Amino acid sequence: MRTGSQIIRVAFTYIGTIVGAGFASGQEILQFFTRYGWMATLTIALSSLMFVWIGIRLMIMAHDLKAESYEDLNAVLFGPRIGKWISLFTMIVLFGITTVMLAGGGTVFEEQLHLSYQTGLLVTLVLSYLVLSRGIGAIMTVNSIVVPIMLLFSLVIVIYTWNSPASGNWLRITSDYPLSKIWFAPFLYTAFNLAMAQAVLVPMGAAIQNRSVLYWGGLIGGIGIGLLLLSAHFALSAQMPGISQFEIPMGNIINRLGSAPQIAYLLVIYGEIFTTFIADAYGLSLQLQQRVKLHPKLILIGILILSYVVSQIGFKALLSALYPLFGAISMVWLVLMIWRNRSRTL
Repeated sequence: MRTGSQIIRVAFTYIGTIVGAGFASGQEILQFFTRYGWMATLTIALSSLMFVWIGIRLMIMAHDLKAESYEDLNAVLFGPRIGKWISLFTMIVLFGITTVMLAGGGTVFEEQLHLSYQTGLLVTLVLSYLVLSRGIGAIMTVNSIVVPIMLLFSLVIVIYTWNSPASGNWLRITSDYPLSKIWFAPFLYTAFNLAMAQAVLVPMGAAIQNRSVLYWGGLIGGIGIGLLLLSAHFALSAQMPGISQFEIPMGNIINRLGSAPQIAYLLVIYGEIFTTFIADAYGLSLQLQQRVKLHPKLILIGILILSYVVSQIGFKALLSALYPLFGAISMVWLVLMIWRNRSRTL
């Protein structure tokens, strides 16, 4: 029973770390998959296989190395000198995403709950500190709460879409995009998300003593990510091409379902913002602990305060500049993960 519970916690943490606010809004799925028509079903399958394979290997590699943070893993993948610079750049991007997620939490409070933006920031910071000060176990517990809600929400969306006249679009709509772009998308999506997910997957892999827990947790988690991608693609395809004009495509679908689904969607959006925020803040704190000789809680408080300050002025412009470069580095990271592990057995 204890092993089974650990496997589920690892799987849910894996899903919660990968699936962020961009996923919940539907914008990520639309940009990387749905706009490419029926072939997106195949590219989602490819992406899911990579999430299973690379996710398992990432956590087991961290377990074998007893890695304290993703910096230890990057040192093995890229070599000590280059790995240090890659980790530093990753830290900058992680901090950027952290501030954007915090700002997103404030926006949910302001636009959906009609409370002040500052209230949303402060509530998110306090909840984050309570979770992060308790370590990886608390992060796994939060994901064990948020991810089942997310899965239930996806099931509701699939049931709603099932009887719509265009429910078969996911298998028949065509696209004018070149094949090279269509088939590059799942590699970029998987690489970027796994490179960011190192922040939690590496310390979790090192913390779990039983290798088989990581294997089965990675397998179930990777399949879960694939099913979530497919369910969102199924729902969005049924609304194509009109749905592509909306900033929050999934929100447009939810608004037709009534108040209860709208409340559930609000919980999903905030939950995914929160899990991404704590994952990135945790990864940052672990890396800084290796570089700065301060008490871990002081480092954590410093990250949260700095995130709060930067969220006031915005970080989106810098982040939009860093994203393409980090996407390229993520692709190199993915290739090295495959190359380094080509002869390893699980």
